[in-house]
Amino acid sequence: MKTFPMFLQMADRRVVIVGGDEQAAQKARLILKTEADVTLLAPKLDAELSGLVAAGRVKHEMGNISPASFRNTALTFIATGCPGADMALHALAKEGGATVNVVDQPGLCDALTPSIVDRDPVIIAIGTEGTAPVLARQIKTKLEEVLEPRLGELAALAGRLRTAAAARLGPRKRRDLWRWVFNERPRQLYKKGSEREAARLIKTAIQTGNFGDKTEGTVSLVGAGPGAKDLITLRGVQRLQEADVIYYDRLIDPDMLELARRDAERIYVGKAPGCHSWPQEKITRTLVAAAQQGKRVVRLKCGDPGIFGRATEETDALKKSGVPFEIVPGVTAACAAAASVGKALTERGAIDTLVFSTGHNRNGHVVPDAVRHIAPGTCVALYMAVGSASRLAKEVEASNSASQINVQVITKAERRGQCDFECRLQDLPETLARNGVKGETIILLRRPSETSQSIVKTASVQRLQQVAI
Repeated sequence: MKTFPMFLQMADRRVVIVGGDEQAAQKARLILKTEADVTLLAPKLDAELSGLVAAGRVKHEMGNISPASFRNTALTFIATGCPGADMALHALAKEGGATVNVVDQPGLCDALTPSIVDRDPVIIAIGTEGTAPVLARQIKTKLEEVLEPRLGELAALAGRLRTAAAARLGPRKRRDLWRWVFNERPRQLYKKGSEREAARLIKTAIQTGNFGDKTEGTVSLVGAGPGAKDLITLRGVQRLQEADVIYYDRLIDPDMLELARRDAERIYVGKAPGCHSWPQEKITRTLVAAAQQGKRVVRLKCGDPGIFGRATEETDALKKSGVPFEIVPGVTAACAAAASVGKALTERGAIDTLVFSTGHNRNGHVVPDAVRHIAPGTCVALYMAVGSASRLAKEVEASNSASQINVQVITKAERRGQCDFECRLQDLPETLARNGVKGETIILLRRPSETSQSIVKTASVQRLQQVAI
């Protein structure tokens, strides 16, 4: 980031706006949403600004402008509409020690004016560092549609009740309360205009500590997708924002953890190949123990928890211990790998069977039967199969189907360093070695149906005949 977003305290602080026409009026409208003390510096004012002065909402100074005019200001806006005058006034303001915004001249700005979604006291500021103001306004429009008009009033009520909630409820119970307020019935009541009923409901909940939300610990096995932050599901993001503690894998994008609550505990339990510093048994015991302490636990797994994610071992232990749990599905690596190279895993008339398999099970490197006996019309997506590539090539090559199998390798799908390549099955081990592939790889084996192959061959013959003619 070249700029740092921050909300400034503005009550009773001095803001200077230099200019008397529409540009200055725009800034006045904006800053008068706050409780700042606004002064206009200009020889004359348009009708709108004159009306603000007459109403006592702003002050007007007509004298000479000097560095002293800008001292002790929280912000200064320069908005004369004349580039030369703006530059000269910018120099005076900087000499006076001001933080300056010069309208339509980002290079002269210490502070940039964002697009604002105002649900006071809920304020959302959208900035593009001066590069794309039209985009910022588009985002603002979308957020205006999403956030109900009375949301700020609900936030203000919550602010007034925070002291009472802190006096009667513990930290965990308070988090559950506000989650209930903003996710469930109180917010729905505010949306439809029933503010009094919502307020009564919240106050009763604070007094009794009862708002229909269970306080027992839970575990959510959340699929993070193949690694990219924007491929986690909305439900997965919600669980991260509710979590007290997050246990995350080796391949999780660090930026994804920024989606979680700031005070959520983050514990790395990644297992690198050949280096299991956190054995599965230890992870499972830890999940159970954390939930039994009443915590909301997220087990953040790459891909989809139910596809080679050892989710069954964890859910079996949770069931045995009586811990409530859920599985939040994610985008599995095979789907992401195919999508990242613009291909589908199935194809009408050519691939009508899709198999997910692994080249490494509890017995070590293996060649799955799904590969050894791959049938026409089948795509096999192989996980964790780099170590078994040599055996795979030898065993399948011995069959009559080897020449009919298309091989595609995608490594680090949807992440930095992604690469992909195609090769013949017999060349797979050498291709992996030449490209330095050691893991984090999906190998796609496609054997199109015999009907589709004959169609392709016929089409090829027809093209050759046409060329000959």
